[in-house]
Amino acid sequence: MSRMGDVLAGFHAAWEFESDSVLIRYERGIRTPKLFQALKERRVPLAALRGVTLTPGRRGTVVLRAELRPGADPLLEAAAGQLKESSDPYRLVLPAEREVLAEYYADELRAGLDGERTEDAERFMVAAPEVPLQFKAYDAKASFDGSTVHFRWFWTGASSAKWKAGDQSFAVDELSGLQWRSPEGFEGHLRLLTRDGEQPAQVDQDPATVVFGLGYGPVHESLPFAAAVLAAVRGKGPGAAVPAAARRNPADIAERIRHLGELHSAGLVTDEEFSVKKAELLAEL
Repeated sequence: MSRMGDVLAGFHAAWEFESDSVLIRYERGIRTPKLFQALKERRVPLAALRGVTLTPGRRGTVVLRAELRPGADPLLEAAAGQLKESSDPYRLVLPAEREVLAEYYADELRAGLDGERTEDAERFMVAAPEVPLQFKAYDAKASFDGSTVHFRWFWTGASSAKWKAGDQSFAVDELSGLQWRSPEGFEGHLRLLTRDGEQPAQVDQDPATVVFGLGYGPVHESLPFAAAVLAAVRGKGPGAAVPAAARRNPADIAERIRHLGELHSAGLVTDEEFSVKKAELLAEL
């Protein structure tokens, strides 16, 4: 870029142009898409860009959009093309009177690309959302501390198969990738792909999957979570140590045993299942 520190402000975001990157800062406010608020900002190296477009928008606006190389951003990789236009973090909407200024910056960006890049990026170039992260799915609470994904099942949402399997923990070394299906579409879920590759076809029966729906697993919570996990999986080198599992909170164990007792009293869990599961919970103390 010819000038460092130049800022182009639009609706919900401002782009700051630097010599080798563009820093996108998202606004706070009730009208700003929740995904933008969750991301806060994104630094995009020029090397991560494939191209730049400037097109007419709606109601007297123009749209400046950065097109990233496939594989450059873990967020876009996890989204797999499912983001709505209004939630595109690389789309800057501006009043039409700023079209000339926007065209200037678009030309400046194109000049810094040394031609259009068509090849995929060999690694992630945009930073993943910071951990720790967590969100509530319909059937579980999902959390990620940077090294391990934890699923804690909800009694009111989890299937019997998931309940019998117990709460799940997956070190990133155990994973080969993930599948995120937007909660705004049909059968939204987050599925962790394990290296053994043996998983049930139905997501509600898979202990490596949490299900969205009914307001659970919203895009602004579940997608950054998925992006952080994907970045950790891709970035883990061979032979990396698996961290020891954290000890469970005794109060949490007591709560689970109480719920287990209620299911047993209601006849939903057999005597044998109650004894086995209670022993497993106590062993986690």
